[in-house]
Amino acid sequence: MINTNPFSELSGSISPEIMQMYVILMVILVVGGVVLDMVHKKSAKYFFENSKKAQKNAKRTVSSGEKVSLAVQTVASEVITSSEFCNPARRVSHLFLMYGFIIFVVSTATLIFGYPTAAEAGIWPMLWHLGAAMVAIGGYWFWFLIRVDRYSEGAPLARLVRADLFIVSLLATVTFALIWSFAGAGLAGWNMLFFGLFVISATVLFGGVIWSKFAHMFFKPAAAYQKKITKADGSQENLPDVGEMNDPAIHARYPDIPEYMGTNPPNMGLGIKRESPNHY
Repeated sequence: MINTNPFSELSGSISPEIMQMYVILMVILVVGGVVLDMVHKKSAKYFFENSKKAQKNAKRTVSSGEKVSLAVQTVASEVITSSEFCNPARRVSHLFLMYGFIIFVVSTATLIFGYPTAAEAGIWPMLWHLGAAMVAIGGYWFWFLIRVDRYSEGAPLARLVRADLFIVSLLATVTFALIWSFAGAGLAGWNMLFFGLFVISATVLFGGVIWSKFAHMFFKPAAAYQKKITKADGSQENLPDVGEMNDPAIHARYPDIPEYMGTNPPNMGLGIKRESPNHY
C-alpha cells in the first residue's frame, strides 16, 4: 500500500492537469500570504531598519568569510538541527514536523507532476507516506504533550485559538491524507469524504499563511543570522555593552554591583530554568 502512488487512482476521476493547477495555486497562496504577513506586521521593514542601525553601532567590520561562516552556522544550527530549542522533546518534535513536512510536500509535488497516472513511482510513494507519518508523530506529540498552554498553564485540550491554525490544519492534512490512501485512494465510497477533508485541510493550511505561523518559518533563519552578525560586529543588537561583572571599571561605573553582589559576582544560577514551568 505505501509503495503505491495514491494520486494514480485519483487520476481516473480528476485530471492530472487539475491536480497540478491546485498545487500551483497553493504555492501562489503561500508566497502571497508570506508577503502580506510581512507587510501587515512590518517585519521586513523592522528587520532592515534594525540592520542599518546595527551597522552604525558596529565596532568592527565583519569580513565576507565570517559572514559565510555565520550563515553556515545559522543553517546548521537554527535550520537543520533546530538547536535553539532548549527542551529536548520540543526539539525532536519540531524536527519530525519540519523534515516530515518537507518530505511530504516534495513527494506530493513529484507524484502529481512526475507520476500523475503511474501506480508505481519508485521510492516517492513510500516517502509520501513516511513524510505524512513523521508530521503526524511530531504534531500529535506536540499537541497532546508539549503544547505550552496545556503543559504549563493547564489549558483544556479542546481550547483552540487562531495561533493553532497552522498545527491543526497541518495535522488534519496528513491525517486525512493517510486515511484516504490506506482506504484505497480514489473517490469511491467513504474515500470521497476523506479526500474532501484532505483537500479542505490543505487549502486552509496553505491559504491561511497570513493568519498562522507559517510565515515565521521563512523569517526566523534571517533573524537568527542577523543576531549572529550583531554579536560578531559588536553592535549587540543595539544594546549597551555592560562588560564583565567583575571588571573594576564596571564597578566604578555601576557602584551598586559590588554593593549588592560583591567584587566578584557569582554565577546567578539557572533562574527560572531550574525547573519545568508546570505550576498551574
